[in-house]
Amino acid sequence: MDESPGWAAIDGALRDVYGDVEPLHWATILKWAVGGSDPLDGISAYPRTEPVPHWHFVSYGMSELYEKESENADESGWGFEFTFRLVRDPADEKPPVWAANMLQNLGRYVFKSGNWFEPGHHMNVNGPIATDRDDSDIRAVAFVLDPELGEIGTPHGSLQFLQVVGLATAEYEAVRQWNSEALMDVLAPRLPLFVTDLDRRSLLEDPEVGRAVREGIARDGSSSGMQFVSTAHWERTPDGTTITLGALQATAVADALRGRLPFGRELILRTADTVLVFAPDDAFAVEEPDEGRLVLRVPPAALDDLADTLRPTAARRPVPSLPGLTVEIVPTVMKDQYGEETGEVIG
Repeated sequence: MDESPGWAAIDGALRDVYGDVEPLHWATILKWAVGGSDPLDGISAYPRTEPVPHWHFVSYGMSELYEKESENADESGWGFEFTFRLVRDPADEKPPVWAANMLQNLGRYVFKSGNWFEPGHHMNVNGPIATDRDDSDIRAVAFVLDPELGEIGTPHGSLQFLQVVGLATAEYEAVRQWNSEALMDVLAPRLPLFVTDLDRRSLLEDPEVGRAVREGIARDGSSSGMQFVSTAHWERTPDGTTITLGALQATAVADALRGRLPFGRELILRTADTVLVFAPDDAFAVEEPDEGRLVLRVPPAALDDLADTLRPTAARRPVPSLPGLTVEIVPTVMKDQYGEETGEVIG
């Protein structure tokens, strides 16, 4: 009897693509289940020459590799394994370790926060995705279904091979204002197999790509209806309501409001213990339907005033067209890709 049928299923999917090619493999010595710090039990990297030379990384550990433990019979573990494609110098014989560390870090984020990833999700990593490349503009990631591996069934349920794709700063700004899947469709002809290149500039600098993205944002608005943030609190008194947000989040929230409310869509900010909802409406109202949940109903004429208070500098700012509402922006202590405080403060 196979003691790791989930692992074998992943190997089978890779064999369909790579045949008998042996990958370079990192194995975790002290596994997460027994107190280790790395959630992935292993990561394989395959050298590729087509369509461009690159390394193809594949994780083992986000799905159930050994036995069925979760109650969800339809999905294995978190329902996915990570993949990542990184430009390779044809002379390189070994893949860079930082890429494996990045995948471990993404897995660590999921295991610790309980927030999982799906195709269409995106994430700002608060710095270059390769920590030693301060000169790189690739500082965010999006998630797509791996174009070769797709989705498979395993004895423990289905799993998707979820590819991590590096995005330049301007591309990530466009994702927040538009739709991740639509943006990736526009970028796809210029990113074969969505291979990440740390040296490239934003593809929005291409006039054709930039025009398509601007038209899409104006036409469709933002599909990002929920943001997980570190700070979203409020205080209600007889004199009014004060909402508190972090400086790092302020600009992104302002962009999202402009991409959501004019299109009749609400924006939800969620922390570990609060939910703050901005909802389009004809008249201003503040509602607290449940403990830990606040709903702000915002009329169209007040959107610009509200967005103008969301600047990345610490301050308390009243919203002139929403009487009684004050927005407080507080400093954000920056964290690195590993969740550790860097000492840098925004705001």
